[in-house]
Amino acid sequence: MQKDTFRIVTRGTDGQIRIRDYPDQNALLKRHTQIGVDDCSTDLELRGLPVFRGLIGPIPEGVNVIRYESPAVFETLTKQWSTAKTPRRSRKRSQTAN
Repeated sequence: MQKDTFRIVTRGTDGQIRIRDYPDQNALLKRHTQIGVDDCSTDLELRGLPVFRGLIGPIPEGVNVIRYESPAVFETLTKQWSTAKTPRRSRKRSQTAN
């Protein structure tokens, strides 16, 4: 499936995360200044997509969403992700007969 939704994630003046979806690349180009194209993404569907001034991305999100984040949101979410504790799994111990 082709990625067809462009999502911009920023932080409002009140500190809340704001998410705005655009139906296509042209709608996004009307609001943001393109400074290049992505030519090194490991997700091949993202290669050739625009890179915008003041936004980090493109980043794959789900099956059909292309995400761009403001630097502040990127930093906050990366810190949350890196400090999230994953539950430890305990090994099954075999019972030995004595």
